[in-house]
Amino acid sequence: MNILGVSGYYHDSAAALLCDGEIVAAAQEERFTRKKGDEAFPGEAVRYCMAEASLKLDDIDRIAFYDKPLLTFDRLLETNIAFAPRGYLSFVKSIPVWVKQKLLLQRELVGEINRLDLGTIKSDRLRFAHHHHSHAASAFYPSPFESAAVLVMDGVGEWATTSLGCGRGTKLTLNKEIRFPHSIGMLYSAFTYYLGFRVNDGEYKIMGLAPYGEPIYTDRIYDRLIDLKDDGSFWLDMHYFNYCTGLTMTNDAFAQIFDGVPRRNPDAPLEQRDMDIARSVQAVTEEIILRLARTLHNDTGEDRLVMAGGVALNCVANGRLKREGPYSDIWIQPAAGDAGGAIGAAFSSLYSEETMSRVHIGVDGMKGGYLGPEYDSREISNALDSFGATYEELDEDNLFRTVAEILVEGGIVGWFQGRMEFGPRALGNRSILGDARSPTMQKMLNLKIKYRESFRPFAPAVLREDVSEYFELDDDSPYMLIVASVRPDRRREQTIEEAGLTGVDRLNVVRSDIPAVTHVDNSARIQTVTPDTNSRFYNLLREFKAQTGNGLLVNTSFNVRDEPIVCSPEDAYRCFMSTEMDALAIGKFLLRKYQQ
Repeated sequence: MNILGVSGYYHDSAAALLCDGEIVAAAQEERFTRKKGDEAFPGEAVRYCMAEASLKLDDIDRIAFYDKPLLTFDRLLETNIAFAPRGYLSFVKSIPVWVKQKLLLQRELVGEINRLDLGTIKSDRLRFAHHHHSHAASAFYPSPFESAAVLVMDGVGEWATTSLGCGRGTKLTLNKEIRFPHSIGMLYSAFTYYLGFRVNDGEYKIMGLAPYGEPIYTDRIYDRLIDLKDDGSFWLDMHYFNYCTGLTMTNDAFAQIFDGVPRRNPDAPLEQRDMDIARSVQAVTEEIILRLARTLHNDTGEDRLVMAGGVALNCVANGRLKREGPYSDIWIQPAAGDAGGAIGAAFSSLYSEETMSRVHIGVDGMKGGYLGPEYDSREISNALDSFGATYEELDEDNLFRTVAEILVEGGIVGWFQGRMEFGPRALGNRSILGDARSPTMQKMLNLKIKYRESFRPFAPAVLREDVSEYFELDDDSPYMLIVASVRPDRRREQTIEEAGLTGVDRLNVVRSDIPAVTHVDNSARIQTVTPDTNSRFYNLLREFKAQTGNGLLVNTSFNVRDEPIVCSPEDAYRCFMSTEMDALAIGKFLLRKYQQ
């Protein structure tokens, strides 16, 4: 049974292929087109998935789409009628797009797929899943759990913004939901917009900015913006928001809550109040998630939890849920946003129409997230030769030893190996690496490599067996989706002057013996690495430990600001040459910047 899952036409288009219940391939369209968050039909991602399995369209039993566009259109109509005459102009502007592309999506999808020249399909092989069911299926079916509570949180699907349910065996049921316009995701995105960042991209920045502030605005949020109940259900006062009918997230009334200060100009410097607002909405979001998770535990009696939807990428909230929640184990879909909906749609179609048993119970069906393209030595060397690059070929032992030596000397290394990761995180195959012990590494990576805001933290990749030596965590965190504190015995006591600093002035304070991955609140977003999921990255960490006594490195995604993570050797070389990276380890080849 071969099922192709597709997501798209909003943001983060993707494709995924299931063969007899196993995820064979998955990739986001942006990695091929180099357009960040590409929303177009994922033609190149589909091509890749089909090639990876050596299949043609005639071999595909079903194609599953992650959304029901007619229900989404129903929401658009009802919302605009409810708020009329406000939003009339934006509604009229959006109608032609909906009629041409989304209301006729079945025809659009068939046409786009058949134009790939991979064979042909007919519309009777298309299936449309509910948006939140796609998210839920992406979380439950690849998880290692026989049964689990299921929590889905995002901006909005067709109508649902939060869904609670349970999975047992092959049966997945969503029992409760919160509906649009009341949405955790929209609340967080509204603050993202108000603080001057781009919606569907800058939410990570709010999470990274929050520890620089204090939660002094939480009472205002609870008093004016959200009515939160003990069970986690909530209601937003739409008097302050503009996303139902306008082209912005917030309005003037929203600004009045925060002393009448208008939306921050994206080019303006960040102020302490911006950081305090970020901290406040983060605190509110964490409280909502904790209450929902506890309610779900009481309703289902399940001891394990799986999560998906864009809000599930809030790793700070996930860390609190791990520490304070009622569950013995939590598994989060690494591609929790809309890209992962391609996987979920395929699983939803499979288990709603077939009687086969699940194949992933007891193991991680996402295979560490390494589901994208891989390039052999010939392809890599041909790409490097086309650029006139200077490189050396090394066996594995010499490659690991040499790269570790460069890192020990303070160098920054692009690390391009194996299959590309699926989802927003680089997990050791399309990564930029540095020494976490360096007090200048965080600043250097932000300013000279990533070209992004200086306040943003970096994550550690650590040997799984060593994680508890550095952090207040002794569990798996393979997808960089859990935040935990650095152990107290590794922290450095601050001086009186350092303790008195506020805002971004706190940035360059050395807080521990791994300062490059220690955020201002002494936390870190952790990736644990094991030999069974990524042997090459694991062996590099082992070699670095042999040379230094430390089994962890800074791991950030192989890209620069506003570009997708690199996919091909050509992408990697261009990114390497356009930044101040010192070396590039690509397959078994090593390039040094000074030799280029």
